[in-house]
Amino acid sequence: MPPSQPAGPRPSLLGVFAHPDDESLLAGGVLAQHAASGAATAVVTTTWSPDSHRARELTDALAVLGAGEPRLLGFADARVPDSAPGRPRLCDAPIEEVVRLIVGHVRAVRPRIVVTHDAYGQLTGHPDHVRTHQATVLAFHAAGLEHFHPESGEPWQPEALYAATHPHSGVGELAPLLERVGKKVLSVPDEHVTATVDVTGRSLERKWAAILAHRSEAARERALPGILARLPAPVRESIIATEHFTRLGTGGGPGGALREPAV
Repeated sequence: MPPSQPAGPRPSLLGVFAHPDDESLLAGGVLAQHAASGAATAVVTTTWSPDSHRARELTDALAVLGAGEPRLLGFADARVPDSAPGRPRLCDAPIEEVVRLIVGHVRAVRPRIVVTHDAYGQLTGHPDHVRTHQATVLAFHAAGLEHFHPESGEPWQPEALYAATHPHSGVGELAPLLERVGKKVLSVPDEHVTATVDVTGRSLERKWAAILAHRSEAARERALPGILARLPAPVRESIIATEHFTRLGTGGGPGGALREPAV
């Protein structure tokens, strides 16, 4: 929160992302900044089993970012069926069930701001990212409705919903790296971005440490953590030092502002 803003409810932020590592790559700097300012932060991850190696790596990453313990919904990754044995893939699960589970976490955390994927599913259009976006948009509005699954907790309406995104002008160095390994590059017009956050300094250090905490992904050549790990530090930092968001809606109040908080 900016220094000039009058005192109000304690700022709080909930990220809802598809895979372990998405939180660090897409909003690690914002999560670190908010936690450092005293804001309550938390992350819901829609895929991978709580007893998987990716969940253990997520635990380490969230500890670096100050975002508490993992909150995994436990659906299977669309491209890794054994990521959650015995559970359906996220993209095959009834969306009503996914929404209900996310609503439970929104009501438990009671955040002022919710952050998730954009409608494209980020640059590569992963189906789990798209499904998580869809379910989170619905959950954002449903969480404040008293007759929507009352067993999931007391109603809570967050003030603002943001989608982590990438503008056309912000993918110059990253686009060829992704295209080289056969991945899409789905960016949005610059005017769709409503919040641009500089995460240099200590927040960038924490963000990079959190990305590296996802050790199995950092070891893979085609995964973004692995691609970033092989870059010279100045190039890598220029790619991850700015985070972009599109404000998707408000919950009826004045709305929380997603920006660098005062430390």
